[in-house]
Amino acid sequence: MNTPSRAVAAVAVCVLGLMTAAGAQQTMHLGTPGARLVKYHATINDVKYTYGAAPPVARLRSGDVLETNTLDAFGNVLKGPGDTLDMVKGDNPLTGPFYIEGAEPSDTLAIKFLDLQVDGNQGVGAFAPGFGALNSSTYTPMLGPPLPERIWYYPVDHAGSTAMFHAHDSNFSVQIPLHPFFGCIGVAPAGGEARSSIVPAENGGNMDAPEASAGNTLYLPVNVEGALLYVGDGHAAMGDGEVDGTAIEAPLRARMQVQVIKGRKIAWPRFENENSIMAVGITRPLDDALRVAFTQLIGWMHQDYGLSELDAYELLSKVAKIHLDEMVDPNYVVVASIDKKYLPAKKAK
Repeated sequence: MNTPSRAVAAVAVCVLGLMTAAGAQQTMHLGTPGARLVKYHATINDVKYTYGAAPPVARLRSGDVLETNTLDAFGNVLKGPGDTLDMVKGDNPLTGPFYIEGAEPSDTLAIKFLDLQVDGNQGVGAFAPGFGALNSSTYTPMLGPPLPERIWYYPVDHAGSTAMFHAHDSNFSVQIPLHPFFGCIGVAPAGGEARSSIVPAENGGNMDAPEASAGNTLYLPVNVEGALLYVGDGHAAMGDGEVDGTAIEAPLRARMQVQVIKGRKIAWPRFENENSIMAVGITRPLDDALRVAFTQLIGWMHQDYGLSELDAYELLSKVAKIHLDEMVDPNYVVVASIDKKYLPAKKAK
């Protein structure tokens, strides 16, 4: 089970503002000087379905900790046998946007995931005609009838930190360890665009990246004033590639700390933890997503660790790791990483 950082666990010492209505922002000081805990509760009535310009639901300062919830990819409407995907209002409802004060284009927004927990006793998995890596779609037409709609329900054992898979066509069942993470996390794109909550791109979005979990930090490029951060599409667990188009979809409760890195410009999302740095490539076809990830990782190694691009390229060919996060969305997502034990000391700023 994940645990909050000491800063998050600090007792609130002063309430700045308090509103109890659904969707309202609550703000408190933390024990850490200058840091605040900002609480927000989302409902189906105030979620969004695009990344883009919208009135912020809450405002944070650099260093603040955000505590919020998210709905599952189906808006929490699928409850049991007899329910159908026709009941779903929209895919991947997003909580937000959150305005980060001081964030400007050419800055980087860092989001440190402190704690993520499944916010319910059941997860959902499904597939439907036209979606999934092994399904005929407009991108990849195939002979044969489309797959039928099917929905699976996964009881969650919070004490054991598992979810239970029950086969439809036999008596087989198996436990799956929980690994809560955000399938969707991103900021508003540049140029006044609005991007669907289904699409991953250079602004983050529907990356379906298990790296968006407690213990890791995500870096996103800031494209508009305030960044406008959105989160959603909580996953209780997911296999590499998310091949049929869904994880164990579940609502989440989350705590994360935001930090504005001034004057630091990146082109694509990145992840980092104590042991490794990870660059994200997001595009089609899959080999181009891999090329984006590796060129970004080489640039990171050159800029922050002083290796030449050619030395970094050679080293990665020997020790790099590749994670295929998903290959079912309009863009595919690949993460290329290197363990820090293979890197020289980080350059002084």
